[in-house]
Amino acid sequence: MALLVSEIFYSIQGESSYAGRPCAFVRLSGCNLRCSYCDAKYAYTGGKEMVPDEVIGAIRAYGCPLVEVTGGEPLLQAETPRLIEEFVGLGLTVLVETNGSQDISFLSPGATAIVDFKCPSSDAAWANDMENIGRLRPQDELKFVVGNREDYDFAVNLLAEHPQPGRAVHFQPVFGLMHPKTLAGWILDDRLPVRLSLQLHKYIWHHKARGV
Repeated sequence: MALLVSEIFYSIQGESSYAGRPCAFVRLSGCNLRCSYCDAKYAYTGGKEMVPDEVIGAIRAYGCPLVEVTGGEPLLQAETPRLIEEFVGLGLTVLVETNGSQDISFLSPGATAIVDFKCPSSDAAWANDMENIGRLRPQDELKFVVGNREDYDFAVNLLAEHPQPGRAVHFQPVFGLMHPKTLAGWILDDRLPVRLSLQLHKYIWHHKARGV
């Protein structure tokens, strides 16, 4: 079976604990959500059909040990688990960016899931699969995109109900809507054991640039 691929590119990883590292990206097409602040609407539809071996060949051409499978929502496609397993089998460090609405339990144990639980201002918090909290493996990471105080409180309360000691948890301000200084202040005031994530690629290149 083929995958529907929006784009494949080589850039600087802008988010997660791997931020700042060169990374090869596979952005798959299709998403089940329509978040208010989405920066990849072009991946909702369209794309090129590629079999996993073609995708793997394109990624290997970059010679990069770090690869991310993202979207859209990559876990909607039936061939995504096989693609991820193939990358892991090549000895690559594999990140999977997922929107929190899909079951992560079938992901390769050698991959790292970055689960982006949706806060209220996304207009998609209804889709969060809270069972994913119990499916997290030690290497997996959490992300909350924060657009206002309600979002921040939502994330703080979720972490209070489901503590994540030792796990990388990222609070990311909605680019162009919330100033990073505001979110940084809240984190410091509450002494939260989380990481402020600033989407490095949007500061290096234009925030609407594709393929970065």
